[in-house]
This record gives sequence, structure tokens and C-alpha cells, in this order.
Amino acid sequence: MQLQTKIKLKDGEPKINYGSHLFVLGSCFSEHIGDRLSASQLRVLQNPFGILFHPFGLENFINRVVEQNFFTEKDIFHHNGLWHSFDAHSKMSHQNPDVVLKKLNAAIKPSFEFINKSSHVLITLGTAFIYRHIEKGKYVANCHKIPQKNFDKELISSDQIQQSLLRMMKCLKSINPEINFIFTVSPVRHQKEGLIENNRSKAQLISAIHHIVEKEESSYFPSYEIMMDELRDYRFYKSDMLHPNETAIAYIWEKFTATWMTADTLKIMEKVDKLQRNLKHKAFNPNSEAHRLFLQKVEKQKKELKKRFPHFKFLL
Repeated sequence: MQLQTKIKLKDGEPKINYGSHLFVLGSCFSEHIGDRLSASQLRVLQNPFGILFHPFGLENFINRVVEQNFFTEKDIFHHNGLWHSFDAHSKMSHQNPDVVLKKLNAAIKPSFEFINKSSHVLITLGTAFIYRHIEKGKYVANCHKIPQKNFDKELISSDQIQQSLLRMMKCLKSINPEINFIFTVSPVRHQKEGLIENNRSKAQLISAIHHIVEKEESSYFPSYEIMMDELRDYRFYKSDMLHPNETAIAYIWEKFTATWMTADTLKIMEKVDKLQRNLKHKAFNPNSEAHRLFLQKVEKQKKELKKRFPHFKFLL
């Protein structure tokens, strides 16, 4: 008896290994994937401006980085006791405007340098709904809780998304022609827009990405479809019934690694995961001979991995 409708996955090419550099951008689901890539000691740069949900916000970020277009005072504003940028997530906000500018500008040069050596860019789109600030006449990446009356809301079309993605790809390839693109759609449901509207939004994103993948050298990983079809049950959601829980994230992560990682990389990832768990182990008797031998074994494992991969960093 088959109790699931399985998604047929295509092997990703070129594969990801420990020599790869992975630029991870997009919605909050990209953070889950990026965190796990980082925990596995792969070379990752993740959302330098914070979470960006829609293609226009991502395109603006990429343009700014590639053009080395640094922020000035005219690019930030004050609201509810904090200084913000419409081009960045609230994690970049601060009470001091100089701190905001420093944080934003400090992200540009490392991002530019990382793009130059990136093997893959993983872009996760969250929504096709965007907001245009009426007074400034510009689309924003984040509204920063400014009242909605200050914005015009718009559901952008599949064609608009396609054109935005193509511009992003062209921009990134202008400084790194060898970069490979992996697109995915976030399985997080945006209830604030309405559940019917959320489905319309996801449909536009999926349609646009598949038009790109059919025409350009790029790939699609079906995070959204895995959640909707293979994990079609509320037990795979957090208590808000909107965000995938840890079980769902781990399941999608397992599918991603099986699709995109080389066999050797998967073996090393298992060793890294085991070592990370050993490093967090709390001894029942820290002074015992058994624990001393355990620590020696862990240290040996650490040295062996760092000898082969000098960039590995273990916190404990």
C-alpha cells in the first residue's frame, strides 16, 4: 500500500562538494537550508541583507552588490525608534543610523568577493506579492511595519518574475560566468495575504521559475511540492500551521542532499554531523577515564577533518 505521492527528483548537476562555494539567498526557508549547509561545514554565504521574500527585492540586492553601490544617509529612514532600509530585512535596523549604514555597507564587499568564487547560488522565492512605497515610488524588500496605507500592494505576473530572474542571472554572470543556479519555492504559506492569494502567488513563482529552467542552464529543487504532496499532513507544521516543523525541514534537507551532494560529500557530512553531536555531549562524570578517552577520540576526529579541510571551524 502506498501512502504518499512521491515527487520524482532529478539529480542536480554540477554536484556540490566541499570545494563548492554556496551563495544562499531568499525567503525564511532559505535560512533553514543555509544553516544546515553551514553546520555541515560547507562554504556558505547566506542572506547578507537578511531575509528577502520576493524577486524584486533580491534583484535590487544583487544589482547593488555587483555595482558596488554603497548606502548613504538618503537610503535609510527613521520609524518607531529605529533606522531602517527598504532594501534590507529588519535584522539590519538599529537605533543609530551610522550603525545601520555600517552594517549594510559592510555586507556589500564580502558579497561581491563571494559571488566571484561561487559555484552555486541557491535562490528561494517566498511570494509574488510586492509592496510599492507610494511617496518614494519604489518597490520595497521589507515594509518594517509601516502602515499599509503608505503602500500599493501588487501581485506581479509570471512574466515579470521571469524577467527579474533573468536580469539577476545576467548580473551575477557578468562577474562570474561559471556560477550555477538552483531555484526553489518556499513551502511556508503566507496567510497574511490570504490562503487563496498565497496559492495564486506560489503559482506565479513556480510558473516563472519553470520557464527559466526550460530555457536557461539552471535547476529547480521542489521544496514546495515535497511539502504539499509528500508531507501532506498538519503534523509536519509548527503550531501556527504555516511553517514546516523540524521533521519536515529535516526531510526536505535529506532530499536536497541526496539530489545535490556527491557520494563522498555525503560521507564527510555524516562524519561532521557525528563530530558536532559528540562536541555537544555532556558527560555524566567529566573526571572519569571513559570521558577522558572519549575526549581524545573526539579531538583526533577533529584534527583528521581539519587536516583534510582547513576551512572547517568547530566551536567547541
